[in-house]
Amino acid sequence: MTTVLKNVNITGVGIHSGTQVNVTVMPTDKNGIWFRRTDINPSDLIAASWNNVGEAKLRNTTIGKLNAEHVQTIEHLMAALFIVGVDSAIIDIDGPETPILDGSAAQFIDMFRQAGVTNGNLKKIVVKQPVIVNATEILKQLPWWVRVKLAIINKIAGRKSDGFVKLVPNGGQGLRINATLVYPEKIIGKQSCSYFYDGSEKSISDFIDNFARARTFGKFSEWEYLKKHGMGRGANENNVIALNDAGDGTLNKTIWPDEFVRHKIIDAVGDMFTSGGIICGDLISYKGSHAMNNEVLKKLFSDEKNYDIIDAE
Repeated sequence: MTTVLKNVNITGVGIHSGTQVNVTVMPTDKNGIWFRRTDINPSDLIAASWNNVGEAKLRNTTIGKLNAEHVQTIEHLMAALFIVGVDSAIIDIDGPETPILDGSAAQFIDMFRQAGVTNGNLKKIVVKQPVIVNATEILKQLPWWVRVKLAIINKIAGRKSDGFVKLVPNGGQGLRINATLVYPEKIIGKQSCSYFYDGSEKSISDFIDNFARARTFGKFSEWEYLKKHGMGRGANENNVIALNDAGDGTLNKTIWPDEFVRHKIIDAVGDMFTSGGIICGDLISYKGSHAMNNEVLKKLFSDEKNYDIIDAE
């Protein structure tokens, strides 16, 4: 079990809510990552766990009950905690959504590294049998009105819901992510990249140098629709890569030509950490989503034959 050495204070706006929020990540001897809504009194602890993910998973990962205490868009913060090796923390938050900051995981990582963490290792969850989730499974689970929203967005963007996410054994080597995006927009097109984490300094440095700064992205023409439906209200040119209406360029500069798929690596790392440890297997994501990332964990943990757990030393 590892935790931060001192409180880490974070302030910013939520990308979907547009609301300013204050966060304090605190040391604890309680195992797990737990959020606590300080704007609600009394407030129960909200587990940042795969089996506590709410229904709004299309564009973010939300924990808790949507009609009660919940926290949205935890994936970048979770990715940062994973990379610095923190698996135990109490996180006070005075709003419904974590700050987006610059749209990446880099600033979170910087703050955690400056604060320092206790010595320790993360437990390992070794994938023993393949599990797969496809997009059609997710669509069938969604309320009709969410399916309608998604159909409209996809029609506007010219996208197809034919993706899948798969976990396969790799001999317990570590978490290997192979991600592929396929978008009709020329500036993105088809992009693929891979990342491997085994807890070594090399794998940590690789993430920090080549993935952590990758920002979330979206088409500028979709922004008005998203705002009308309670999303994207905190988005701006500093925290989102904005695609132009033609889809052949961006309204702000990218760090890498394939920054889009690199950001999907951040999302996948954060979502996989809701397992509470290192998923030791190959995660193959083709046009993946937060919903599919969560569902593949549900399938993994649905049968003890699918995995082994090796506790941290």
